[in-house]
Amino acid sequence: MLDPDKLVGDVATLVSLPEVVLRINALVDDPASSADDIGRVVSQDAALTARLLTLANSAMFGMQRKIDTVGRAIAVLGTRQVRDLTLGLSAVRAFTGIPNDLVSMGSFWHHSVLCAVAARALAAKCSRGRPDSSFVAGLLHDIGQLVLFNKLPEESRKALLMTIDAPNEPDLHLCEREILGFDHAVVGGALARRWRLPPSLVECIEFHHDPGKAQAHPLDVAIVHIANSAAVLAEIESDEFEDAPPIDPVAFEVTGLDREQVLEVAAASRGAVEEVKALFQMPGLH
Repeated sequence: MLDPDKLVGDVATLVSLPEVVLRINALVDDPASSADDIGRVVSQDAALTARLLTLANSAMFGMQRKIDTVGRAIAVLGTRQVRDLTLGLSAVRAFTGIPNDLVSMGSFWHHSVLCAVAARALAAKCSRGRPDSSFVAGLLHDIGQLVLFNKLPEESRKALLMTIDAPNEPDLHLCEREILGFDHAVVGGALARRWRLPPSLVECIEFHHDPGKAQAHPLDVAIVHIANSAAVLAEIESDEFEDAPPIDPVAFEVTGLDREQVLEVAAASRGAVEEVKALFQMPGLH
């Protein structure tokens, strides 16, 4: 019998986060640790440090003064934001080597970046939103797809074809559930737990198609759920909600957002994609 946790266990030999990222994650959750402790660990990885500082100085953050050290990044962005961004940077690179013959990595990351940019913008419109955390959640929301494409290519191919051939062109996650008994969101959540990612990130990945199931972090999940639909609208340059995965009314209720704001964010997201892809050195996009 197919099992998400088994799939994730098998793929862990192919995809793993660097030790430095796991240590940063543990330090952020340790009340006895300091910002200096976290800065020292980040600084041990020169490549990660360079990418983090480039990201922090990008137009996306709009900083007035140049951030030239990890300590300054932590002081300005905060420890949790730095943790989330290093997670995002490292997770993208971790998946560089996982092969699949079903979709191009370029198209996969293009949608993921659109979702990340949209999630950040939507979070900024919510009174309790966390834009940087939502950005990373949007970036990683579909990582379960890459696991399925690699470990279950035939079943994944059937699910992809079903989205085209079946009446009403059902969304991919519904086709996966019919064929596998579970979907990429559940697989992504299992991988996020194995990686010991922050609980909010785990919920955003696992429930991005089912925001009503979110338990501890309903706002974060609802934002990514809406951002996923906004990303699809941005990809196809449409302002017709029927062209994107339906947005659960619960997500509008939790966030307080409305359809006009979603369309506004979808249109604006297209302009930021190329910069973000360059900042993250997205695989398959060079």
